Amino acid sequence: MKILIFILFTLSFITTMKNPLLIFDFKENANISNWKIVDDVVMGGNSNGNFYLNKAGNGIFEGKISLENNGGFSSLRYTFDREKIAGYKKVNIYLKGDKKRYQFRVKSNGSEKYSYISYFKPTGEWETIVLDLSDMIPAFRGKRLTELPNYQAEELAEIRFLIGNKKEQNFKLEIDKIELVE
Repeated sequence: MKILIFILFTLSFITTMKNPLLIFDFKENANISNWKIVDDVVMGGNSNGNFYLNKAGNGIFEGKISLENNGGFSSLRYTFDREKIAGYKKVNIYLKGDKKRYQFRVKSNGSEKYSYISYFKPTGEWETIVLDLSDMIPAFRGKRLTELPNYQAEELAEIRFLIGNKKEQNFKLEIDKIELVE
């Protein structure tokens, strides 16, 4: 009887779990046309980010941050049709990074001026970065917006990786997959 109860409990738990929601899976033939670099050159800076697929099919975001002309950041933005994401709690990012500090940013609506941000620092090895969506704070141009709540995770229309550590540096992220999980 205990075994039957355990099996029924396990099955009910499994059926209430949502499948991961794939945001992007980089592959050799992936269409990366909706991924765009936005550097500080939009405001007169000289940083230079690049994005491409490598031979292994991973997305490579790399470049050099320059502080010249009040610059200091590079970002990689992916926009897509707004997706309902209620019930998802975390984002999993499978990547290999260079041990530098990065921001992961999201927007519920592409027309919003502000983003919700979370920080991560890769170890230098392949790993899964796990970020709680509810911990993502609203910010605009590097300043926290205290009058807004943390990310509500109801809809998603844009994700972004950003590096801007107030120093000149080369950087490189190798990204394999990004998904939302319960």
